[in-house]
Amino acid sequence: MNPLLPRCFFMPDAEARVMPDGRLYLYGSQDISGEKDYCSKEYRVFSTDDPKMETWTHHGVSVRNTKDNSDIPFSPDVNLYAPDCVYCKGKYYLYVCGANRFEAVLESDKPEGPFTNARPIIGANGDSIDPAVFVDDDGQAYYFWGQFRLKGARLKDDMATLDFDSIKDSILTEMEHGFHEGASIRKHGKKYYLLYTDISGGRATRLSYATADSPLGPYKKIGTVIDNIYCDPQSWNNHGSIECFKGQWFVFYHRSSQNSKTSRRVCAERIYFNENGTIQKAEMTSNGASDAISAFGKIDASVACRMKGNVHISPDNQCKAHDSEINEVLVNAGGGNWIEDWAEYKYVDFCAGAYLWKLRAKGKGKVSVMAEDYGIVGTHDINTEEFKEFSGELVQKVNGIKSVWLLIKGQGISIDWFGFE
Repeated sequence: MNPLLPRCFFMPDAEARVMPDGRLYLYGSQDISGEKDYCSKEYRVFSTDDPKMETWTHHGVSVRNTKDNSDIPFSPDVNLYAPDCVYCKGKYYLYVCGANRFEAVLESDKPEGPFTNARPIIGANGDSIDPAVFVDDDGQAYYFWGQFRLKGARLKDDMATLDFDSIKDSILTEMEHGFHEGASIRKHGKKYYLLYTDISGGRATRLSYATADSPLGPYKKIGTVIDNIYCDPQSWNNHGSIECFKGQWFVFYHRSSQNSKTSRRVCAERIYFNENGTIQKAEMTSNGASDAISAFGKIDASVACRMKGNVHISPDNQCKAHDSEINEVLVNAGGGNWIEDWAEYKYVDFCAGAYLWKLRAKGKGKVSVMAEDYGIVGTHDINTEEFKEFSGELVQKVNGIKSVWLLIKGQGISIDWFGFE
């Protein structure tokens, strides 16, 4: 189910790595709910052995960089931006960067850390952000970094020093490829795939990719893997990776929430390679790596995969943003005007059929439910200042696995959940 992690964790910039133990590990930066700044001063690591990614192990803080307790003593008290982690030569190397453009590597004997022995990346430290590391089949490691212009080089055996003779400048650029930031490198077959944040659409919401016959290129832009546009009214960027887990390739990416550019969470979608090596563009879904959501029961309204208008996901007013158990709802539908907003849910499994639909909401206006291939199948009139449950028959039976939309017209409507019988 998207988002992947418990709601109290906001992990953008996720690098997903299958490590030698066969588990899938997530390495990313950490937003703080409701804060306007990107990221925070710590990293956490999560892992799973579940092919549906429904259960995760939280390994805790792997790196801390506060003023009084810093694992990066040469750059303390700096927000930690997007990391990457690789296994090489018997150790796990976590590559990190910060808001002041430092770049460093830490190491551990375990994939979850804790990571220690921080060292600056000689040749890249202080130059930019967003490190990405790739270890080729022959054991040679490569380092990529940059914003607006991507650079790359071979890493020396110490995994912390660039081979200066191998440095490639402008592997991708914003002008030619839409490269904004966030490189991530994988190999599929004989091709090297470079995933990156693409600003060609006006906002940096696309994850596009380029391919090459060697790690340092030259790379040719091919297409877009996923676009997180409409995940939130204020969504600005995307950053992620692709990885093969249990025989299935996935794209890992983030979505904003709370009507902000931050409060971002990691999500995943299945992806598929065509015979010619290109990647089919994925769509944002609510179920992600899981099966379609059962229509029978309470469907959390905040698992909407796309929204349009003023509506967005936010903690309800009875819950604090930093609570371990955050109950989130759709809020601000209509934005105070009688404008129709919508929220999309992909995919919902109606099995042999549903005749009734339920809704828990508050505000003033109308909420209709529309099902793929059926059109609008039900409407509730809402006029309450407190959350209230509504129930009514559908105009026709709905069956099968379908996309579902809530169409919301009103003034400040909030929705907690909906479901069918």
